[in-house]
Amino acid sequence: MNLSEALDQISEIRAHMARTEVFRGYRSLTVGFSGVLAIVAAAVQSVWIPQPLEHLGAYLALWLGVAAVAATGAGVEMWLRTRATQSAIARRLTGLAVEQFLPCVVAGAALTAVIFQRAAEVAWLLPGLWCLLFSLGVFASYRLLPRPVFFVGIFYLVCGVVALMVGQGDAALSPWLMGVSFGGGQLVTAAILYFALVQLSHFLLAVLDASRLEK
Repeated sequence: MNLSEALDQISEIRAHMARTEVFRGYRSLTVGFSGVLAIVAAAVQSVWIPQPLEHLGAYLALWLGVAAVAATGAGVEMWLRTRATQSAIARRLTGLAVEQFLPCVVAGAALTAVIFQRAAEVAWLLPGLWCLLFSLGVFASYRLLPRPVFFVGIFYLVCGVVALMVGQGDAALSPWLMGVSFGGGQLVTAAILYFALVQLSHFLLAVLDASRLEK
């Protein structure tokens, strides 16, 4: 075996280990903040944009702003953690997480731009379509996360279908279609991350300390 083949095998082993590890780049506090932000935005919309179909630009500015703040917070946190770690696997996991979730974000941005510019009459579809695309992102990346996150993907999928079914007429672009779906989904995800990662880490440290005391 030459050096090139050996390096290729090492790279494949690292990629396999990354796929079987749990990604810890999403933090419960940041994800929970995005959920609270979505609920606050829903309340703001109900007061300041009571007729969202007539003020589509303001509606999109509000919710795209929420998405931008949430994505920026998560991205900065992942970047800082990646810079601080010496683990090649952790860096590979970060790359995989971004690679798996990014397509749904790009698709959602493109779809939103097309509807806003060319098909404003079907803008009522946006909350449902956003939820469906987000569910696809969760399903694409949940294998890197604690297993219960799979049910968050189902939650977003159900919310998307419900939004498409009921989000017409007077309920079109209702603030709580977004507040319940994204606010609730992110808060549930934050709880899963906290109990699956933070609490597990505390438990393992307690076990380790106990074993040291016994010795």
